[in-house]
Amino acid sequence: MRKRAPQSGETPAPETDRQFVTALSRGLDVLRCFRPRDRAGLSNRDIAARTGLPNSTISRLTYTLLQTGYLLYDDQTGRYRIGVPALSLGFACLGSMPIRDAAKEHMQRLADYAGDGVQVALGARDDHTVTYLACARAETGMMSLQLGVGSRISLARSAMGRAYIAGCKAEERAEILEALALHHGPERWPAILEGINAAAEDIAQKGFYVNYGHWHPGVHSVAVPFPTSSDANPDMALNLGGPAHSLTRERMENDLGPRLLEMANALRLHTTQI
Repeated sequence: MRKRAPQSGETPAPETDRQFVTALSRGLDVLRCFRPRDRAGLSNRDIAARTGLPNSTISRLTYTLLQTGYLLYDDQTGRYRIGVPALSLGFACLGSMPIRDAAKEHMQRLADYAGDGVQVALGARDDHTVTYLACARAETGMMSLQLGVGSRISLARSAMGRAYIAGCKAEERAEILEALALHHGPERWPAILEGINAAAEDIAQKGFYVNYGHWHPGVHSVAVPFPTSSDANPDMALNLGGPAHSLTRERMENDLGPRLLEMANALRLHTTQI
């Protein structure tokens, strides 16, 4: 079994590959382009811009997905939203990952220890983003990061994304860097690549990487890679993040970073026993 299927934006399947169904791939690209913040929905033009597909192709795909219930259509706004059947796919995915259940108690314990506004998350790669698979927040009255299961953050700029890149196999890392270079463009890419390489060096030396506001101003986060040994499960990463004023450099480097690494090692030991 393959470790993972090719992601959109990578080298497309050759036309000679008779096993590859292009229409299915494009339909999945349409579903993938919806994000939690798209509460007003997306028009055909919005979807075409995000997928890079022609408007005529998008019209046929959205019509088909509408007829099968995977999209809903608002006559007043002319926009589509994700339908309920798509939700079952997400829950089926989460239910097939026993590591999530094993991680929740550990994550909540670390989040409570870290305190106000802190969130601990487990995520995996989706194209040029990382998708949250599980989250834990400190049980306090202070507002924490507004991210939940299904949220997507930058693969290239976030602590979790850079930790994922550092932990994946060399072949996948080369594919990721090539795709990200195209996605971010020649002006932005050199600085982003410098950050990715610095994260890999930190992880090689300390086991974790701390991101001081590179993903979002005022937010500090620390992450560790969490590669899996089974071809049936995706490689992942763990992170801890929150407001910069409470997650100082000293605390991240000397306390929370080592604790996150310790948690990852404990979970890694657990997965060998599942």
